[in-house]
Amino acid sequence: MLSTDKLRDKEVINICDGRSIGFVSDIEVNLESGTIEGIVIPAQRRIFRILANQENDLVIKWDKVKTVGEDVILVEMEPY
Repeated sequence: MLSTDKLRDKEVINICDGRSIGFVSDIEVNLESGTIEGIVIPAQRRIFRILANQENDLVIKWDKVKTVGEDVILVEMEPY
């Protein structure tokens, strides 16, 4: 079983191009089914985190997650 605490702050790597996408800041959960819908990577923040907002955060759907390792999460996404 995977706890949500184990997902937070892990680095997310895209296996399609080997690039780091960022670090998990939050997760999206379907409360009706009790399943994880996706992981949230915060947008690049600028000066004192005021020039970007949550609307710019990247949500990676859970079906894109291929492996959750000790230190990283591997996802398969088209490079952006």
